[in-house]
Amino acid sequence: MKPPIAALLLAAASVGGAAQAPGKAQTPDLNGVWTNFSATPIERPPEFKALTTTEAQSAAYVAVDHKPVDAVGSSTTEWYETPKSMTRIAGRLRTSVIVSPDDGKLPWNAEGRRLIEAGLKNRLTKFDNPETRPGPERCLVSGWGANSVPMFPSPDNGGYRFVQTKDEVAIWIENGRDPRIIRLGATKHLPAFMRPWMGDSIGHWEGRTLVVETTNFNPGESFKSPMPIYISAGARVTERFTRVSKDEILYAFKVEDPVAFAEPWQGEEMFTTQKARLFEFACHEGNYSEPNILAGARAAERTAK
Repeated sequence: MKPPIAALLLAAASVGGAAQAPGKAQTPDLNGVWTNFSATPIERPPEFKALTTTEAQSAAYVAVDHKPVDAVGSSTTEWYETPKSMTRIAGRLRTSVIVSPDDGKLPWNAEGRRLIEAGLKNRLTKFDNPETRPGPERCLVSGWGANSVPMFPSPDNGGYRFVQTKDEVAIWIENGRDPRIIRLGATKHLPAFMRPWMGDSIGHWEGRTLVVETTNFNPGESFKSPMPIYISAGARVTERFTRVSKDEILYAFKVEDPVAFAEPWQGEEMFTTQKARLFEFACHEGNYSEPNILAGARAAERTAK
């Protein structure tokens, strides 16, 4: 019997390296606490014309308040973190997570634009029952798609713990409830009717890179609230984790999703070591927002009548 995931997570701080089968070469060690938090946005802002930028241009961009717009806490320190720098890869500052297409923009097709607009409309107008609300409000997944696939940066609680064994890699983001499990050495995905919230991830090593393929996405997690971004249930995402230094993991991904996009698109991020410890999110224990949101909608309906 395999040890419980909770036990693996608790033991991660004492893990010095990945477990290896006898006679096999040592694989890179991804264990540790990491963060991909950065001022670099998913899509390239109009003030930048290329994938990389200068120190001066980066400093000017970071100096602007890029915290998410929210009625409560958007410009204060009790909620969102303030990014201090843009992502640096191979010594160059990046202007977007997206590296392909060349313009740094998501290549939406007509259906994709319809789906993302529907997701935004539902988030802003659908208050009939809990099932119509986004997953983060229901404590099912974290916001921003941070513990889904691909792993987008979160502006709050953005730490990740990676726990690596010979059979699995578990990834637990501080802004979330459940760890993501990558099955190493598996050759087949789950049956099509089985669709975990974070999809079904299987991985293998190519030299010093962990290559992960994820399918079987859950349609309830297609709309990444509140980014907005959309990854359909039929998508295929390939991720590559490469330990490039003691303090860095280069994270690259490719999204193949003809339902929503006119062509595949790719992105790159850098995970860096984080000394701060992770704390339990305990979303359900303090989740007053869900009943309050629904109660507010009922009050608005009564007022309208």
